[in-house]
Amino acid sequence: MSLANRLWGAPRIHGELLKLGIDIAQSTVAKYMARNGRGRSQTWKTFLHNHSTGIAAMDFLVAPTIGFKLLFVLVILRHQRRWLISLTVTTNPTAEWIARQITEAFPWDEAPKYLIRDRDASYGHAVTRRLAVMGIRDHPTAPRSPWQNGHAERLIGSIRRECLDHIVVFGEAHLRRILAAYAGY
Repeated sequence: MSLANRLWGAPRIHGELLKLGIDIAQSTVAKYMARNGRGRSQTWKTFLHNHSTGIAAMDFLVAPTIGFKLLFVLVILRHQRRWLISLTVTTNPTAEWIARQITEAFPWDEAPKYLIRDRDASYGHAVTRRLAVMGIRDHPTAPRSPWQNGHAERLIGSIRRECLDHIVVFGEAHLRRILAAYAGY
């Protein structure tokens, strides 16, 4: 009866059985009702493991210089084996600059299916258009939710702890040399 009438719950089926003269408790009806036929879906961890080859992430790292000037580092990585793709430095990140960095990071035949990023204002229409043209699905994280881009955040934390917390950055060229040495490491 529950298979033929998917929208009926245990109380309705219990009432119908009572009308037919079958005296049974409603809890017994609920116990033996057919469950949803879809089965369990995969976990988030399983999804990430199965699709890691097609996921990339990007985020910004801010590094102050000795003259209190802020330099922005765009970090791009692939989830597959947490492969570091790009560490690029700029003083003024614009949407056009970010779109150009995405194009340089992912050749047309190696573009990922998905790109996870935060909701920074510097990602403008130029970035979303470039991602759409390259066939990459844009997945911005929820506001104030850095844990949703955990791989990029973890890499940025590692760069800070292992590299930038122990060195005074003199300028853009110096930061590029530091990051190149770190990427080589």
